[in-house]
Amino acid sequence: MLTRRRLIATAGAAAGVAGTAALGVRPARAQGRPFTFVSWGGALSATEKEAFMDPASKKLGFPIANTSPTAYAKIKAMVEAKAVEWDLVDVGGRFIFQGRNQGLLEEIDYKIVDASKLDKGWVTPHGVFTSIGATVIAWNTKAFPEGKGPKSWKDFWNVKDFPGARGLYNVLYYNYEAALLAAGLKRSEIYPATDEKVKQAIAKCRELKPHVKVWWTAGAQPPQLLSSGELAMSSAWSGRILDAKKESTAVDMTYKDGIAWGNAYVVPKGTPHKDKAMQVINYAISEEAQLRLLPLGTYGPVLGSAAAKADPYQGRKLVMHPDNIKDMLIINEEQAALYSTKHEEAWKKFQLG
Repeated sequence: MLTRRRLIATAGAAAGVAGTAALGVRPARAQGRPFTFVSWGGALSATEKEAFMDPASKKLGFPIANTSPTAYAKIKAMVEAKAVEWDLVDVGGRFIFQGRNQGLLEEIDYKIVDASKLDKGWVTPHGVFTSIGATVIAWNTKAFPEGKGPKSWKDFWNVKDFPGARGLYNVLYYNYEAALLAAGLKRSEIYPATDEKVKQAIAKCRELKPHVKVWWTAGAQPPQLLSSGELAMSSAWSGRILDAKKESTAVDMTYKDGIAWGNAYVVPKGTPHKDKAMQVINYAISEEAQLRLLPLGTYGPVLGSAAAKADPYQGRKLVMHPDNIKDMLIINEEQAALYSTKHEEAWKKFQLG
């Protein structure tokens, strides 16, 4: 994570301003800009705009600007510069804990946000999960025709029976879980993330490294690289693959051995629109909003009552559908935040070595 010194009113402040400007941070003009929501782009941003942001804007009576992509370094820079331009941000769940520890996030105001109908696992003091996706195994259908695709991370690591170039996410996040599952650990054994387990995971990734052609950094990359045939197989975000399948038969995926996670909404500390952010979160977890996720067919609802109303076709695409989630690992985001921070340098060393 990029670090920035706190800006102070001294002769050195100019250098600090230049540094934040490099990340697109400008002096805050609270009253001169619309409420701004930031997400990852692609299928997720499109889904959130249609299901949550546009209806929330109409219902709550204020405009919402949608932009992307989420950037943790920019959140940190904005907060430390006291120039917060993002009011509500979709983040990976581990950032709830990393951002909290760095003092970057507002506490969720549960007097405004009614999370009483959500499972407790989707509610934290500094962030609320609003939709569910997964990191899955995806492949090129020419490389692996129907019925011949991989069904586990063990298959993903098995380059003899499942040959071809691989793609993996460029950070330890997700790879820790995938590598240990490939090594034969049970889902119940993945956490807690001890030093020994992290070493085992990195060693397992080292086995596959000669076959990893792309360490992807953006969700759009896996479907593109799989569709073109540059990769035979890749880890990928489920919503991106489901979205690609609407337009192409060149990619497919499985929820088997998938790593389930949620999209979390956090509020950067110091936003001038804190109350509005809480109102938007509250709307996003309402049944009215959650039901809009079902026909969109990318990311599923966190609200159980909404998920229960999915028809059979919609249900097959939902991570939390009983037939899907039974074969998946639900990521422990607090543990992921710990191992991601503690072992970041070891992971970088592995990638460079």
